[in-house]
Amino acid sequence: MSNDQPPPGQPPEDDPFRKRPPGDQPPPSSGSPYGGSAPPPPPPPYGPGPYGGGPYGGADPLAGMPPLAEPGKRILARLIDFLIISIPLYLISLPWGGAVGMSDGNGNDDDVSDVFAQTYSGHQLLWSLIGLVCYVAYDTYFTHKDGRTLGKRLLKMRVAMLNDGRVPDTGAAFLRAVVLWLPALLCCPCLWWLINIVLMFTDKPYRQGLQDKAAKTVVVTVN
Repeated sequence: MSNDQPPPGQPPEDDPFRKRPPGDQPPPSSGSPYGGSAPPPPPPPYGPGPYGGGPYGGADPLAGMPPLAEPGKRILARLIDFLIISIPLYLISLPWGGAVGMSDGNGNDDDVSDVFAQTYSGHQLLWSLIGLVCYVAYDTYFTHKDGRTLGKRLLKMRVAMLNDGRVPDTGAAFLRAVVLWLPALLCCPCLWWLINIVLMFTDKPYRQGLQDKAAKTVVVTVN
């Protein structure tokens, strides 16, 4: 065994705490617990905002997003909104013969057994147009205001832009309302509602109805 000792005041070469001359200090650790240079963390798959960046970036398209609204609650909220508009509209129309009366091609009264043979009269078309304006205005106003119609507010849901979760602007809210109500009131109501209901249950991953796809929105739950 060697009895050689380092000179007084000089730490041994293998002393991990030995002092180094000024300017010869080791570079600070980058944070790796085992020394060396740790690689920078990977960028997050989503950008800032409650929903992140692009709608399809990252492994989980729902990461960072509030829970999607249940389809049953969405249907109930839409029914509430429909009644909020349709009941006052019907009462207002009564002095002019009502807004929802139907007649068949022979001028007979209502015949629910042959609904597909019924045609709109000029009177009914007028009230359908008035109803369309009311429904679109109602949806556009409340969706742009805070993403919640009265039905959605009661059931704790809101409409949000898919890419960042913000409240839809006027253009997106208007487009969403038109795509929802124009075919439902003037063209093919039964088929249109059926398609949207099926999409709310089956569309992956965002449960978007046709109006949501057009406006690039989703419906999520709120506290």
